Amino acid sequence: MTEPLFRDAYLKEAQATVTGVVEGGVIVDRSLFYPMGGGQPGDTGRLDWEGGTATVSNSVKGEGQSIVLLLDGESPPVGTPVRQTLDWDRRYAHMRIHTALHLLSVVIPLPVTGGSISDVKGRLDFDMPDAPEDKQAVEDALNALVAADHAVTESWITDAELEANPGLVKTMSVKPPMGQGRVRLVRIGSDETQIDLQPCGGTHVARTSAIGLLRLGKIEKKGKQNRRVSIHFAD
Repeated sequence: MTEPLFRDAYLKEAQATVTGVVEGGVIVDRSLFYPMGGGQPGDTGRLDWEGGTATVSNSVKGEGQSIVLLLDGESPPVGTPVRQTLDWDRRYAHMRIHTALHLLSVVIPLPVTGGSISDVKGRLDFDMPDAPEDKQAVEDALNALVAADHAVTESWITDAELEANPGLVKTMSVKPPMGQGRVRLVRIGSDETQIDLQPCGGTHVARTSAIGLLRLGKIEKKGKQNRRVSIHFAD
C-alpha cells in the first residue's frame, strides 16, 4: 500500500522510499503524486536520489493500493530513499479546474455522465436533452461562485453511509472510490452555507477564489440525452 500524500494538495516536495520496481517505473511507500483517475491526469515531476535523478512522466494506480511512478530514465532499486518534487504549476492548474467542475455541477444541477481535466480546461458531460438557453448566464453564475471565495474542505463517511445517501453521488459513469471502509467527501462552502458536497478523490484548491476567472466554452451535443460543457481559464 502507498500512503497518499497527495491528499495534502499543497504539498510540493516529500521524501519516500522505493518499495518496488516495475516495468517503466517504481512503487513508493508514500506518494506525493496523484495517480490518474476520476478524469484527473496523473501528476508529473521529478525523483532525486543519491547518485541519480529521473523525470516522473505519469503516475498511475498499481496493484492493490499501490501507486506507480512512471519514469523517463533509470529506476532506483528497492530500498532507495528518494526525494519527490511535483511539477507544481501543472498540478495547481488541475486543482483549479477540478474545483471549477464541482461548481459547474452546481450551476447545471443535472446528472453527470462523464468528465475530464487538463491544465488549461475541463469538461463535464450532462444528462441534458437541450442546451441551456442563456450561455452567458451559466458563465456569470459560475464566476459568481468563484468570486464568493467559498472554503473547500474534506470530511469522511463510511461506505455504508454513502450507500444510504445515494443522492451525494452526481456522476453516473464514475463511481466513488469505495471498498476501503470510508469515502472522502469534498465540501464547498460551510455547514451553514453549503454550495456542494460530493464524493471525490481528486485534488482541489482551498478556496474558490483561487480558481480565477473562467470562460464557458463549447456546449456540444454528444448523443440524444447528452451535452458536453467545457470551461477554460479566462486568463
